[in-house]
Amino acid sequence: MVTPLRNQAADEQGTGEPVTLRCSVTWDGGTARVSDARHALRAFLACVRYRTPVPPPLVLDAELVVSELVTNAIRHAPGPCGLTLQLSDEELAITVRDTSTERPTVHRRDPQRVGGHGLHLVHAVSDHVAVTPHAVGKQITARLRLISQDDTCATDRARRIETAGPASSPRP
Repeated sequence: MVTPLRNQAADEQGTGEPVTLRCSVTWDGGTARVSDARHALRAFLACVRYRTPVPPPLVLDAELVVSELVTNAIRHAPGPCGLTLQLSDEELAITVRDTSTERPTVHRRDPQRVGGHGLHLVHAVSDHVAVTPHAVGKQITARLRLISQDDTCATDRARRIETAGPASSPRP
């Protein structure tokens, strides 16, 4: 199921308040694919480009976050899952819902380990990551602050991938 962006934007226009644009995609159990989630993100960002341009470094970070969170939902949570994208003037919020009640674990950085680095990367490129439990499952929301082309945050984000601690939620 997809929430059409153009209908939502038309409904919220004229209020005089900043509009947060949203797009949601849900998959039945066993039908989610990471490539579909990345495609949904790219389509969403292409639709909102006129309103709030998202700098290319942030688009790459968002693709990484979507890929990692949806991959984890597919691997560790049987059943349906969903992706919600929200864009305001200040940030892009990426939320993935799944049916597992297990809190995700950010493993210590270990270059010898194969796999298990995804959440570490999500924390490194996101400004804030939150896990919200639900009666059935949980949702993980990663927030990425919008930056301008000349902002040094993009360089700082790249550096944090190398040095981020294993369990920090808000970034310094």
